[in-house]
Amino acid sequence: MEKKKYSSYAEIELELQILKVEREIHYQKILLSIDKTKESILPFKKINKILEVVSNFSSGIYGTILKTAIPILINWYLNRKRGD
Repeated sequence: MEKKKYSSYAEIELELQILKVEREIHYQKILLSIDKTKESILPFKKINKILEVVSNFSSGIYGTILKTAIPILINWYLNRKRGD
């Protein structure tokens, strides 16, 4: 890098502002790449969508039927005779 020669403080201030903005841009790019990496490794949005669908499904009449039927089926399975 070659040394720059400034003729006024205004030029120095302008250069400092430019460097500050460039630094902020690079920082935001790093944060964005970290977020993208997190999304690719841990697909929370997909899991949340699935849980939301299951929650909506289980809150209606089907959910009430399942909440009633599942314990009955579990008890039947546990209490059945081995020979039957």
